[in-house]
Amino acid sequence: MSQSLTKALRILVELGEQARSLTELAERLDVHKTTVLRLLRTMEDERFVFRDESHRYHLGSRLFALSSLALEQREVRSIAAPHLAELNRRTGQTVHLATFEGGEVVYVDKYDSRHPVRMYSRIGLRAPLNCAAVSKVILAAMPATQRRQVIDGIDFVRFTDRTITDAAALHDELDRVAAQGHAVDRAEHESFINCIGAPVHDAGGRVAAAVSVSVPDVVLGYEQVLELLPDLLATAASISRDCGFHP
Repeated sequence: MSQSLTKALRILVELGEQARSLTELAERLDVHKTTVLRLLRTMEDERFVFRDESHRYHLGSRLFALSSLALEQREVRSIAAPHLAELNRRTGQTVHLATFEGGEVVYVDKYDSRHPVRMYSRIGLRAPLNCAAVSKVILAAMPATQRRQVIDGIDFVRFTDRTITDAAALHDELDRVAAQGHAVDRAEHESFINCIGAPVHDAGGRVAAAVSVSVPDVVLGYEQVLELLPDLLATAASISRDCGFHP
């Protein structure tokens, strides 16, 4: 049963990347087509997948409903929503909300920039732990033991010439973030994007999320992005207050 569940979940992950045929799914999972077909039929009955006229499988409507419910159940997301929308309106730039889940920093909300050139991201996408501003904010607030455990598990991928690529340098960066109360991603993840991030605290004072503003350098230069920091910090503080945080 657990093996079947694992295979079914892997099918969903594969279809999350793109539509695939039965043959492609069998090859990706390295199992016989009859096994995959049996799983697909059950998943199709429950609307987790559907098959188009070209006999290619896609994610089904049941998943969209569940994803909406999952987002609604994140209390910090619903509390933050009006504040994020207002920050997006004032700045005109891309605004993100991210949380720490299962050892990863995940974007749980996004408000797009009004400019045609923008950062590629989407709700549910993981933020790189070694360079994204939201990741730095969240990791910087962790207890030392937990922070070390997370950093020990990072695959230090170099995205640009500015990416932090070793544990010691990341620890130093996180110490700076903790001291100054905000984080900066200066073209560390994408060479044409600068980003600033700030913490959102819950009622107990724990950093429950991070909010960020991301701007392409053709829209604003790095120093101009830093000028948005007071707005960002004020927004994060407002969300924190609505979450019950009283410093």
